Amino acid sequence: MNSADKKVLANINKGDIRQFEVLFKDYYEKLCQFAMVYLKNLEHAEEIIQDTFYNIWKNKKTLNIKTSLKAYLYTAVKNNCLQEIRKRNLDIKYENYYKSHYVNDSVNPVDELNAKELSKVINKTLNSLPERCREIFKMSRYEGLKYHEIADKLSISIKTVEANMGKALKQFRSNLKEYAEAV
Repeated sequence: MNSADKKVLANINKGDIRQFEVLFKDYYEKLCQFAMVYLKNLEHAEEIIQDTFYNIWKNKKTLNIKTSLKAYLYTAVKNNCLQEIRKRNLDIKYENYYKSHYVNDSVNPVDELNAKELSKVINKTLNSLPERCREIFKMSRYEGLKYHEIADKLSISIKTVEANMGKALKQFRSNLKEYAEAV
C-alpha cells in the first residue's frame, strides 16, 4: 500500500467523513461499471457499491487493508457481485423447485391450508429466535452463504456462527416436531 492510501485509510479509521466521501466519489462510477460486467443491471450494481462502501464505513475502526485501496475495493465489489449472483441462482432454483413440485392446475385446499400452517410455524420460530441468531440463520438458509462467509460479513468467529445455527436448528426441529404431531 502506498503512502497516499495509508493516509486515506488512517483518516477513514479515525472517522473522517470527508475523506470517506472523497474515496466514494473517486471510485463510485468506476466500480459501478465494473459491477455491471457481473450483474448486467445498473440498479443492482449501484446497490452492491453502496453496500460495499457502507461496510467499509461501518467497519472503519477495524479495517485493515494490506493491498492498495483500489485493489481492495475492486476485490470487495467482485466478491459481493459473485455473492449476489449465487443468491439469485439460489432463488431461481427454489422458485423452479416450488413450481415443479407444488404448483399445478388444481390446488388441493387441504395442501394449501397445511402449507399456510407450516409457513406460520416457520415464521413464528424465526421470529422467536434472538436477533443475531435469526440474522445468521437467514444468511445461511435464505441467502445461501457459507459459515465462513457469514463470519467474515458479521466480523464474528465461525464457531459463533455454528453455535447460533445449532440453536436455530434445534428450535426449528422442536417446533416442527410439535407441528407434525398436531397434523
